[in-house]
Amino acid sequence: MFLDGKEETSFLPKTLKFFHRASFYCSYLRYFDFVIETYNNFPHSSGIASSASSMSALALCIMEMEKKFYSSLKEESFFLRKASFLSRLGSGSACRSIYPGLVVWGYHKSIKGSNNFYAIPYPYKIHPIFQNISDTILIVDKNPKKILSSKGHKLMNNHPYVKDRIKSANKNMIKLISILKTGDFRKFGELIEHEALTLHAMIMTSRPYFLWIKPNTLHIIYTIWEFRIQSKKNIYFTLDAGANVHLLYPIQERKYIIKWIYNNLFSYCEKIIESFVHK
Repeated sequence: MFLDGKEETSFLPKTLKFFHRASFYCSYLRYFDFVIETYNNFPHSSGIASSASSMSALALCIMEMEKKFYSSLKEESFFLRKASFLSRLGSGSACRSIYPGLVVWGYHKSIKGSNNFYAIPYPYKIHPIFQNISDTILIVDKNPKKILSSKGHKLMNNHPYVKDRIKSANKNMIKLISILKTGDFRKFGELIEHEALTLHAMIMTSRPYFLWIKPNTLHIIYTIWEFRIQSKKNIYFTLDAGANVHLLYPIQERKYIIKWIYNNLFSYCEKIIESFVHK
């Protein structure tokens, strides 16, 4: 494996495990040797889903191979479903990265077609305000995390609060369906912030307990809260399993907000990555 042109042996164990699991569903993989050359425009293992991007890319490559072997494989929906299923064997988040736009992974009684084995495109009405969302990523710490996401997930198995956490997540999904339909960005933002803080609260109360967030993560959060009260702007944060911060806001407000971000938050982070979510 090569990352940005340099051999990267630290990725091999996880990748080999992924290929081993995938070979049960794609037996032809056992007859090949692979050289993987990859690159990324953001730091890996730092809590902004680098494993999701890598495993979903690998799954799509495998399915492109399968399409060449089986001429009957022409249905795009099956192609994407199986790619999502395979990528989940390497990273849960990866199964959502197969599709553009809003995606659902995990069975929920209120979402038709949802299941635990692969992700699906969100099947219901989406208000136009959510079809173009700016996502500005603040890299607070680009170093690999001391506790990787996979280990963090394992700590949830015996967590005393995990059952209530699952109930809360399901209730929030019901709320989100309504929010996505009506276009209430404030309620959307409050919900994603609550979800992000709940995730980190679970990690802080696990055994062993630890913190993914850094002091500058908290500086950013408090600064956003103060700015939102003063400006009435729709800017909200979310956190993955790490110290880095995603800022989500409507693309219509981007010109004003992006200027404010560089003027007020740049000092708290090592790098700013500008992106957007487009359906």
